[in-house]
Amino acid sequence: MTQSEPKRVINFKQLRCFHAVATEGSFTKAAKALGLGQPSITTHVKALEDYYGVELFSRHGQHVEPTDLGAALLEIAHRTFSLERDAVELLSAASGFRVGHLRIGAIGPSQVTEMILAFGQIYPDVELSVAFGNSEEIMNRVLDFRADVGVLPSLENDSRFHSMLYSRNRIVVLVPIHHPWAKQDTVTLPELEGQRLVLREVGSATRRTFEEALAKANVSIKRVLAIGSREALRDAVAHDLGIGIALDDESLSDSRVKALQISDTVIELQPHLVCLRERINAPLIKAFFKEVQELTKDR
Repeated sequence: MTQSEPKRVINFKQLRCFHAVATEGSFTKAAKALGLGQPSITTHVKALEDYYGVELFSRHGQHVEPTDLGAALLEIAHRTFSLERDAVELLSAASGFRVGHLRIGAIGPSQVTEMILAFGQIYPDVELSVAFGNSEEIMNRVLDFRADVGVLPSLENDSRFHSMLYSRNRIVVLVPIHHPWAKQDTVTLPELEGQRLVLREVGSATRRTFEEALAKANVSIKRVLAIGSREALRDAVAHDLGIGIALDDESLSDSRVKALQISDTVIELQPHLVCLRERINAPLIKAFFKEVQELTKDR
């Protein structure tokens, strides 16, 4: 930069408008989310693009998508506004106010309900929101700051995360209630040889752990269907599309299927509560970990 060239700065109102458009996928939805008029959103985003001489969005009618540059800027914007929330929470906590918004990612309600109830009793004025997805999706939500904490069914050593073991959860086999095996309570891995199985989607920790156990036991199955939700998987099993698998605490309250324990080996996930290592001292994240740790003391 030459001496005559002005110093480049970022206009945070323009950045916030860009972030809203990129997150919501349209200028109209961004305007609604920020409580501003659409022309104002358009003006701020255009001003940001013009100031730096760049294109941040590809326009497709009413829908917009970030360009490669826009996607890179979006990651920075996620971090920027997450740090802004951390600062507000820190100052609020110091002044005695227990307010804020904590975003949680989990693979299903059963993994997070107990945590939310415990935390809500201590911090009733904190807003909690939960997004569900498979392990890969939840990990990505934490990494790109769309979730403050995540509950993952398992976690390998990863220096990017601070983590805490929460519980252990066995994998069970699901069969339709009219299946011959429904008269028994257990099944062995060798009995699954050649069976038609309905599995979770690629990226599911439940599927990955189960397939690793099959490979170790030298058991081959017929994969007939991959499904992205535990509810749809139970429906497929109930309609006799194949045998299924689930976590023990996800297999209850469905009279159409029966859960069988695997008797000859223990196949389990070890759910972890995680956050980015750099954010462990953010007030709400730190408080959430503390309350979850209290839940695990006697386990």
